[in-house]
Amino acid sequence: MNNQIPVGTLVKIIRDGRSMRAISQRGEDLASSIYYGTKKSALDNDAALQYNGARWVRVAMSQYDAASEAATIPAGPESIDLPQEQLDAMKFIHTSYRLKPEALVMKELKWKYLIRSAVRGKNVMMTGMAGCGKTMAAKALVAALDRPDFYFNMGATQDPRATLIGNVQFNHDAGTWLSESLFVKAIQTPDAVILLDELTRAHPDAWNILMPVLDQGQRYLRLDEAADQATIRVAKGVTFIATANIGNEYTATRQLDKALLDRFAVIEMDILNDEEESGLLRYMFPNVEKNILHDIAAIAHLTRTESLNDAPRIDSGISTRTSVELAGLIYDGFALPEAAEITIYPQYDASGGVDSERTFVKQIVQKFISDGSDEDLFTDEEIQDA
Repeated sequence: MNNQIPVGTLVKIIRDGRSMRAISQRGEDLASSIYYGTKKSALDNDAALQYNGARWVRVAMSQYDAASEAATIPAGPESIDLPQEQLDAMKFIHTSYRLKPEALVMKELKWKYLIRSAVRGKNVMMTGMAGCGKTMAAKALVAALDRPDFYFNMGATQDPRATLIGNVQFNHDAGTWLSESLFVKAIQTPDAVILLDELTRAHPDAWNILMPVLDQGQRYLRLDEAADQATIRVAKGVTFIATANIGNEYTATRQLDKALLDRFAVIEMDILNDEEESGLLRYMFPNVEKNILHDIAAIAHLTRTESLNDAPRIDSGISTRTSVELAGLIYDGFALPEAAEITIYPQYDASGGVDSERTFVKQIVQKFISDGSDEDLFTDEEIQDA
């Protein structure tokens, strides 16, 4: 495989959960072509690696930085004369993975697509199970771009018109006037990133108001239905990032209108496997015993695997948010059985006795905390397979 790598190729080693990535100056991940010990040595010494035709050798990080700065995105045969502005945008998009925070576990392709959508002023909808990092990804985007940002929790909106347009005010001196909402200010802010959190929990009236705002062919907000009422135009470069929980398990959500959904590019957040989750927890809680963090990740993974079976015994798996809370309780001196009692079990129905969802989840947790005297739900081989 190394024979296909050009001599002189430079890579920077970055940690991604429990694994390590080797990002070249052109944005490719070449980790699979490099031995683990070589990658770890470079990471521990804050060095880059360069391929000399036979093996990877450590070099100063400054060499990688200089090569990355000089790298350009290859253009196709019909795109040779691209304007410099386009070349700069492409270079930023394809080298942006270094801007992703380590705490956010997100594949490079999806991160670059998220960045590209924001750079081009596209609307993006982040979907995935609760606690998988949708809102974190949106906030990481804001930090990476260093743009003005506005946050609106659509699920907590009681009066859509007041939140998105404003309230009518009156006094004897000034008469009646419209007190515009923060949303009106937000859409008039050039290059703003506007986060519409929990859009599937919003009232349908909010969707109706947002329709022309999100439509690339319209991009306006009408303050009133009167024919002579002025409309507010969305400023240049404004990007809308929505988060949504889509699925039958989210009973408090509404099925999104197809016309509204079509106004977004959809990015589905990945469900972490046990290794990725364990790596994330180790990054967030480096002072907690690694074996305990591994057990937390394994418990979460087993519940998610079961919930995705054809005939699942539980409706939903433990979210990453719950895993983080579990690790936080361990860090604060709670034992794993206590942490599970507080954070995991209340999420599952206890009706049905020994056949209940809660009993099933307790048996999963018992596998990691019992002394072997209890009847095991899974054998060691079954846990390994999962």
